[in-house]
Amino acid sequence: MASTERQTDRRAEYVCPACKQPVATVPARHKTLGIFVPHWGPGPCHNAECSSYEARSSEDSGADRGAGSAHR
Repeated sequence: MASTERQTDRRAEYVCPACKQPVATVPARHKTLGIFVPHWGPGPCHNAECSSYEARSSEDSGADRGAGSAHR
C-alpha cells in the first residue's frame, strides 16, 4: 500500500538571499496553453535590518480589497 500513500514531507521554505531569514511564499500565475497556472515563489524580505528589505504596504495585507468596487 506504500505506492498509494502520499508523500507528506515538509517542503523547504524560501529564504532571503541577503540575510538568510525565511520569507513568505507568494502565489503568482502564468498562462500556459490558454489557462492560468498557479506558481508559488519567494516573497519580499520583511527583515528591517536586511539590505533587500521591502516595507509592508496596505495592498499586501488585503485590508483595502474591494474598496473601489461599485455597489449596485
